[in-house]
Amino acid sequence: MRTFSKLYLAFIIGIFLTACQPAPKEQKLSLFVFGTLVDVTLWGVDKQTAEQAVKDIETDLKFMHFAWHAWQPGPLGRVNELLSLAGEFSANPALLDIIAKSQQLANNSEHLFNPAIGHLIALWGYNSDDPPKGPPPDEKRIKKLLAKNPRMDDISIDHVRMKNKNAAVKLDLGAIAKGYALDRVVNNIKTLGVKNAIINAGGDIKAIGKHGDRNWHIGIRHPRKEGVLAGISLQDGESIFTSGDYERFYEHEGIRYHHIIDGRTGYPAQGVQSITVIHPDAATADAAATALFIAGVKDWHRIAKKMGIKYAMLIDTNGNIHLNPAMQKRLEFKDKNQQMNISAPL
Repeated sequence: MRTFSKLYLAFIIGIFLTACQPAPKEQKLSLFVFGTLVDVTLWGVDKQTAEQAVKDIETDLKFMHFAWHAWQPGPLGRVNELLSLAGEFSANPALLDIIAKSQQLANNSEHLFNPAIGHLIALWGYNSDDPPKGPPPDEKRIKKLLAKNPRMDDISIDHVRMKNKNAAVKLDLGAIAKGYALDRVVNNIKTLGVKNAIINAGGDIKAIGKHGDRNWHIGIRHPRKEGVLAGISLQDGESIFTSGDYERFYEHEGIRYHHIIDGRTGYPAQGVQSITVIHPDAATADAAATALFIAGVKDWHRIAKKMGIKYAMLIDTNGNIHLNPAMQKRLEFKDKNQQMNISAPL
């Protein structure tokens, strides 16, 4: 699961506006949050709107970074302490919606997306900004955690009251937080009158409107080579998210151990290099990218249907590309002769 960064937000290195000049059509800012560089591009807004949008984005992302951080002191850390007591308590309101959304997506994915396995994530050393080293965890410790079977439906929410029936539940929202944050930021700047913008959070993207007279066009990273595998034009309101075994990993005795942990086995999911999905809801796209990665070649298509994903592409460990027909039609592959395995429609 993707994780947050210990670095505090460093904001605004790129918007140039002056009082005596009209605002340029394209305005940009960059910031570091949720463990990655976030680039924001606004198109066709006036100076006052752009400045307010920048201020709101800064405020929103700074707060969400603090509230949803899995291993630094804050609201989520406190909730995890209370969850370990397996009782009822009043939860911080900043967490209620994202936890409820996580429960919904966990159920839709047959719990392949499972933010409740925070203890397992920590056992692998992915509860830190520094990459883990050395051999994988002891198998007995992994099996002990698996036997407790923590899941999102162990938690019940009634207004601000939260109850947990499984003390093994520990929340790590890293596989939904970025998407949920992009949805919130975009919704907020739209209320200011921003109609055209794209937010790129380390390759995970949400776009609204257009870039002038054309759609926003982005590239999808190749999981094993430098550069772009394919390009795609995003439609108004679409989000595109990728999960890959190259994002956070370490190697021990020639074996790659990445951060996308399969809650059924207790080990990093096998058989996949990357999965890319498109969905209007960025939180859904974020969670689905993890769920489909864990589902693997055998089940990605079925889980995509259950989660309402209409566009998906999977690259297996041998570099073979699997995708549905709708996704194939939208992609512009760098290699025009790229071989692909086309599934049934989603």
